[in-house]
Amino acid sequence: MFILTKSTLALMIGFILSTITGYFLIPLLKKLNIGQRISVFVGENHKKKNGVPTMGGLIFIIPTFITILIMYFTKKIDINSNLLIVLFVFVAYAILGGIDDVMKLKHKKNEGLTEIQKLFGQVIIAIVFFYIYMKSGSEPLFWIHAFNVKVDVGWLYGFFILFMLVASSNAVNITDGLDGLAGGLSFIATLVLGVITWTTDWLAGYQDVAVFCFILAGCVLGFLVYNTYPAKVFMGDTGSLALGGVLAAIAILVRREITFAIIMGVFVLETLSVIIQVFSLFVFKKKVFLMTPLHHNFEKLGWKEQDIVKLFWICGLILGTAALIYGAWL
Repeated sequence: MFILTKSTLALMIGFILSTITGYFLIPLLKKLNIGQRISVFVGENHKKKNGVPTMGGLIFIIPTFITILIMYFTKKIDINSNLLIVLFVFVAYAILGGIDDVMKLKHKKNEGLTEIQKLFGQVIIAIVFFYIYMKSGSEPLFWIHAFNVKVDVGWLYGFFILFMLVASSNAVNITDGLDGLAGGLSFIATLVLGVITWTTDWLAGYQDVAVFCFILAGCVLGFLVYNTYPAKVFMGDTGSLALGGVLAAIAILVRREITFAIIMGVFVLETLSVIIQVFSLFVFKKKVFLMTPLHHNFEKLGWKEQDIVKLFWICGLILGTAALIYGAWL
């Protein structure tokens, strides 16, 4: 019950601080002319979003760290190696995304870091992750909970960490195309991971990692105050890469990689739609979807943006509940 109380407190503090941060940060972003450059390939409905402030991920990134400091100095959480891994991935991916956003603004078009440059940065992050992970005494195990199977993969686990971080961060980045879509789905995923982390009492500092999840969930909820339709700010790569990376990091630490694929089911479908489209165009010279990612296909079919977001949120909630039942109850 004590961890539930701490988590609820953490969520509320995060939400309040994030809401306050957004109130002051959005006018600052406008003043600095940090506006989104909308791709020429999207529909007419999106062109009106050109110039809406981006790098709004700072609205939930900054309050997350402030809330952690508040919880730490009031002795509600402790800083341990596993929480340090989570914080490192969170800030490292935020910096990587921030550089990408700044370069897009500098070039005045929707082109930032190259794929090679992004991958290089993600490799460095994965190496540091793996180093801290092994130094903390953790074992490089791939754990299939359904069958209680543990496979020691040794140094190859470093490549698995890289795959998880790259896949998750890119999936959130791809999904961030409609007002509130990626933010709402990330809020659901963070809450589910937080509850699942409560049950991993074998993990050193599991309570602190769980509290972090609820801090982040509260901060993302505060961001959604400004990001739901019509969006007053976008999270940018600063926010999407940070969210995707940190969610993957938590899933790795709690050994719930397969469950994580269910939690992130909508993100996975969005990414698969892009892969399928590219493959089909390359091999068969035909489109499978009217436009990818998947949310744009629904737009081409005539759906309203708000209706698409609601549908995807509901799907994310259903998948998250299913993952929660399996990961924390059964």
